[in-house]
Amino acid sequence: MSAPVTQAVGADVHFAIQDFLNREALALDERRFRDWLEYLADDIRYEVPLRVTREGLAEWEVSPTARIFDDDKQTLTIRVERLETDFAWAEQPPSRTRHYITGIVVDAGEADGEYVVKSNCLIYRSRGDSPDPNLYSVARTDTVRRTGDSFEIARRWAVIDQSVINAHNLSIFI
Repeated sequence: MSAPVTQAVGADVHFAIQDFLNREALALDERRFRDWLEYLADDIRYEVPLRVTREGLAEWEVSPTARIFDDDKQTLTIRVERLETDFAWAEQPPSRTRHYITGIVVDAGEADGEYVVKSNCLIYRSRGDSPDPNLYSVARTDTVRRTGDSFEIARRWAVIDQSVINAHNLSIFI
């Protein structure tokens, strides 16, 4: 089996994108959701497909159509606005998260100034005074676009490894 054809980027671009993703994660962990929205392109597609448990030789284990989240910039903004109200009951008390971004691989994208970024994300989530945290292991594929001196996320496709989520709700950002 041959490896897919990719075009790796230089260390400077790789480091800059890694720093960008770490800062994006920090904005989420510090609950600076308005700042987090600035990391996203106006035309973002934010998808978290549903993982299913299938037989060993099944053609797929990630649903081709079912999504946990399927958002654009407008719906993500609405979710952030809701978190700023007293009506975000799923986030009372607010989640405390820590996003660990690892295994970052950056390849040149199809368009000039775009990059395909694969990463692993482990999210530690705790709430209130519960002694039982939630852990989410996630494989992400982002399309990151250069914008002047920085970047923006044009697409996030994130697959949670668990097919059964060990939480009462999933109201955090991946």
